[in-house]
Amino acid sequence: MKHKLLAHGLISIQDLSAAEILSIVKLSEAMKRQPKKDLLKGTLLASCFFEPSTRTRLSFEAAMLRLGGQVIGFSDAIGTSASKGETLSDSMKVIGSYADLIVLRHPSDGAARLASLATSTPVINAGDGTNQHPTQTLLDLFTIKESQGKLKGLHVAFSGDLKYGRTVHSLALACAQFDMRLYFISPDSLSLPEETCHYLRKQGIKFSFHQNIEDVIGKVDIFYMTRIQRERFDEVSYAKVKGLYVLKPSMLEKVKKNLKILHPLPRVDEIDPAIDTTPYAHYFTQAENGLYVRQAILGLTLGKV
Repeated sequence: MKHKLLAHGLISIQDLSAAEILSIVKLSEAMKRQPKKDLLKGTLLASCFFEPSTRTRLSFEAAMLRLGGQVIGFSDAIGTSASKGETLSDSMKVIGSYADLIVLRHPSDGAARLASLATSTPVINAGDGTNQHPTQTLLDLFTIKESQGKLKGLHVAFSGDLKYGRTVHSLALACAQFDMRLYFISPDSLSLPEETCHYLRKQGIKFSFHQNIEDVIGKVDIFYMTRIQRERFDEVSYAKVKGLYVLKPSMLEKVKKNLKILHPLPRVDEIDPAIDTTPYAHYFTQAENGLYVRQAILGLTLGKV
């Protein structure tokens, strides 16, 4: 099957159909079962991170290296010509001539789309501002499918920073592809953006807003926790929302047996560490799965699978 990823990289989760998402999930399963150590031999990845990252950057670089490819790049914009005033477009034109593929993280919404227009080299969006994080969404969907045996018709709750959380935005849009029932838990000041709500309504997806974790957690198959992103706030605003939602062991007494708790990480104080030893905690497996999903994405984008 000719895949959109092969020609254009990956900018938005909405660039993919449900069938294409499932094909990536299937390939990720294969990568997890049987590594392909020389699949990307002779190819070069430019890892361009203008914003801090641990899991996304390292899992992409590990994925490339474990498949036999090579990596160049940077993890801090301060050491690049961006600090001298070079535009993102010019940077991407140059970097695109050095590598076979660009993985980009940037603090500005829409940066990944702009980068893809500046170069013919495929660009993968590793998070652009508060907009989207499509590869995180794909590893989330892979983890959900692996833990639940299916994607269609599940009940999924999101809690925390739903306004600025790009992982939530991307995953909510993707959940609409699989007719999931969605629950959104946040203070009014951090509620899901209206444009995302409009899309969900247009797709006929059932969703609701809630103030308390306890009102929802007993109903769902997946509980997707996120941190309040301090870097998106001034200190006064952050103080008002810090610690509003904390998942505690006592909240798990009447949950469904198949419940899995996910978190894109990093975790701050929103999940009690005592939950880590329960059968519901699945966020570290989720992070590990990022390696296999990103191996699948790299292989598809470079036309090797």
